Amino acid sequence: MATERVAGVLLHPTSLPGPDGIGDLGPQAYRWIDWLASAGCRLWQILPLGPTGYGDSPYQCFSAFAGNPYLVSPELLLKEGLLTDEDLADRPEFPVDRVDYGPVIHWKLTLLDRASEHFKSHPANQLHEEFEAFRRQEANWLGDFALFMAIKEAQGGVSWEHWPEPLRKRDLQALYEARQSEAVQRHAFRQFLFFKQWNALRAYAHSKDMKIVGDAPIFVAYDSADVWAHPHLFYLDDQGLPTIVAGVPPDYFSPTGQLWGNPLYRWEVHAESDYAWWLERLRAIFKQVDFVRLDHFRGFAGYWAVPYGNPTAEIGEWCPGPAQPFFTAIRDALGDLPIIAEDLGVITPDVVEMREAFNLPGMRIFQFGFGKPQDPFLPHNYARNCVAYTGTHDNDTVLGWYKTAPKKEQKLARKYLDSTARNLPWAMIRMLWASVANTVVAPMQDLLALGPEARMNFPGKLGGNWSWRVREEQMTVELSRKLLEFNTIYDRLPVK
Repeated sequence: MATERVAGVLLHPTSLPGPDGIGDLGPQAYRWIDWLASAGCRLWQILPLGPTGYGDSPYQCFSAFAGNPYLVSPELLLKEGLLTDEDLADRPEFPVDRVDYGPVIHWKLTLLDRASEHFKSHPANQLHEEFEAFRRQEANWLGDFALFMAIKEAQGGVSWEHWPEPLRKRDLQALYEARQSEAVQRHAFRQFLFFKQWNALRAYAHSKDMKIVGDAPIFVAYDSADVWAHPHLFYLDDQGLPTIVAGVPPDYFSPTGQLWGNPLYRWEVHAESDYAWWLERLRAIFKQVDFVRLDHFRGFAGYWAVPYGNPTAEIGEWCPGPAQPFFTAIRDALGDLPIIAEDLGVITPDVVEMREAFNLPGMRIFQFGFGKPQDPFLPHNYARNCVAYTGTHDNDTVLGWYKTAPKKEQKLARKYLDSTARNLPWAMIRMLWASVANTVVAPMQDLLALGPEARMNFPGKLGGNWSWRVREEQMTVELSRKLLEFNTIYDRLPVK
């Protein structure tokens, strides 16, 4: 991670402005990078880029390798000749401040199908050559993913454990017949479009001296191409159902724990292959981003295993993770690890030892620090090698947090920041930027001093998450100048 002083902003691409109901990788994403650069920021932090499913969560994707086709920009497809003005003429009216996923998904898939038809009707050209090269280059995951999505589409969208047994158990003849569907190429083409646009956007960010911080969930979704194609890597029974699933045990914040439901890894099987699947996964991620926030880092030291079918995470047991041998294998294969360890929650000494052994920066969340002055989340207790945030996608905004915080914490926050409640977001940003932490990040919502209505995710809440969007008029010159001033006086600009 960065050893010099840098700053960034957390904003997922779905939260960008744009005419198609959801942020995408088109002109507004380029404008966003320009805006960040004008503010003196050198980091853009995002959430996982994978294809989202039920609940629209980027942490529950159909693949750990694929990209989200809803992020493909119709405006760029228009410029490339894969869409026409007529194709966009029936664009619905969408809200500008949130993503209404149902209508957006219908619209985006309609456009992607139109683009696919235009592509097929074109004579062989450079784009066809690029597509075939992409298929060869990404063959280790793309074939299984495109086939998985094509079968899922043919089966009415149901999770793969409900597919006919030959498909569920990957019978060779059944898979051969399924591969004949034109839907397989259509899903592969969507991936080609996503990565073509993403790679161009990332190259543009690099041209502005900016790097991208990505996010890798430790666990993958059960209903994913990863689990379907590699069942031996997970705790599944003979029918393909999980035997134990992921979660965290009860604590002060959750009396029944958190039941995530993801299938758990057979780490001993991964170790037998020198963690080959994980190596491929990380290689794929580092082709997309420059740094990775490794979610639930403590799960690599030990994880909470809940028997499948339990309604809560109250009953379970701690199981040992792959620990340091895993990171040694990754470092030996990939070199230095540009990883941020998401070391939040109850952290045991073995987790700290594992993080420090590989010199990985941990995370500090300013909002968490107002229990007492000795709290490690307060800036006067930071180490240089950390990534400090006002809050993350899982937290309320600063103003939203303050409104519901205990009176004692509110009082300490006002005194610590020498601020009124109204000015708290920027007082917190100022102190964060002034801290010794090498890397500091604030969500865009806190730069805009927004309240709880702008929260990105409420863990445990079904529906209504992941939908906030910034409006174009909120990305002002005045705001970028204010952030530039902080980056200047607190020595977070590029070294000339």
